Amino acid sequence: MKPIQVGLLGIGTVGSGTFEVLKRNQEEIQRRAGRGIEVTMVADLDVARAKSIVGANVQVVDDARQVIANPDIDIVIELIGGYGIAKQLVLEAIEAGKHVVTANKALLAVHGTEIFAAAHQKGVMVAFEAAVAGGIPIIKALREGLTANRIQWLAGIINGTTNFILSEMRDKGLAFGDVLKQAQALGYAEADPTFDIEGVDAAHKATIMSAIAFGVPVQFDKAYVEGITKLESQDIKYAEQLGYRIKLLGISKRTAAGIELRVHPCLVPAKRLIANVEGAMNAVMVQADAVGTTLYYGKGAGSEPTASAVIADLVDITRLHTADPLNRVPHLAFQPDAMSNLPILPMAQVVTSYYLRLRVADQAGVLAKVTGILASADISIDAVLQREAGEGESHTDLIILTHDCVEAQMNQAIAEMQQLSTVLAPITRIRKEELN
Repeated sequence: MKPIQVGLLGIGTVGSGTFEVLKRNQEEIQRRAGRGIEVTMVADLDVARAKSIVGANVQVVDDARQVIANPDIDIVIELIGGYGIAKQLVLEAIEAGKHVVTANKALLAVHGTEIFAAAHQKGVMVAFEAAVAGGIPIIKALREGLTANRIQWLAGIINGTTNFILSEMRDKGLAFGDVLKQAQALGYAEADPTFDIEGVDAAHKATIMSAIAFGVPVQFDKAYVEGITKLESQDIKYAEQLGYRIKLLGISKRTAAGIELRVHPCLVPAKRLIANVEGAMNAVMVQADAVGTTLYYGKGAGSEPTASAVIADLVDITRLHTADPLNRVPHLAFQPDAMSNLPILPMAQVVTSYYLRLRVADQAGVLAKVTGILASADISIDAVLQREAGEGESHTDLIILTHDCVEAQMNQAIAEMQQLSTVLAPITRIRKEELN
């Protein structure tokens, strides 16, 4: 049978890894797919570099639209990234009747609804395993492996850069800025690390997973996003003393009122497996009614781990290439006409528990005032830790862990505590997730 012909848009880190793994494991892949899969055309602005990677037998052009226009190309792999030209090219490939494989989480999180609708109308597939958590097959697990389940929540370490930074801050007691420079030197962080450290990258991925888990449209604009730039090493130490570790988590939960979709630093019990995921590794926990808790762990980025996911998508499309579109797995797991209109909850309505650190004057009655404000807001306290003031110090740190409450209640309580003359600095608030 004639091999499936693939056109590759962009041959950077992931593109070159995809070409190499596909070539190296071609026999194994063909045995699984039922026919050969060959990259026969590549578009990249640096034509000379692209030719040095793919050799003389692959056509290299500098215009991606030439790949899309080629009638022999069955599948287009988009590895350009971003929201701009990548969106136009994906929609043009779909319009031309090509299946699409993409690792572009930003594109799908923001424009996924439009892209999936276009693909459904044309009867083609858009596959995106590589868009979330690199080599971890979390999309397939959510979309197919857990089909029998009603998923209750998911929580993931889905950005390796921030996890590396937090791991180093905990292990070495370093400040955020120092570890960020180290991460950039090692290649874990970009020259402009904003998308990583401000939580945007993780929110793109959480948005996609949430849509698949709960059968709702992708709605990145409604996600709550908070990064790690304000975390201090002392909070990591205090968390450790209380039996917790701080991780940047992407979280989505089903509640009676709607869907929570949020990314922010969390205190996680040190005994949880996910709390022990270190360095640049990724992990996703999923809680479902029939199977209980499952954990997916592995490399969330890198040339060949991400290529592994891209090629898995190529194999899936090759197997289903001639299938009736109505018999394929829906893009977001649920049939397009059966999507839910459950709202994404604003952060003020989310229920969780909290870690609070207050820099307070070292004098009598301070704790009573603080706990009085929490009590009047109907917020119960789980634990209190007070650092003894050092010799000559007139201030100390007061650490409070709370039980669950509505975020709006906590916002009001923090505003009232901040007004106390004995509270000497902005209050640090980190949410706490037990992940039971």
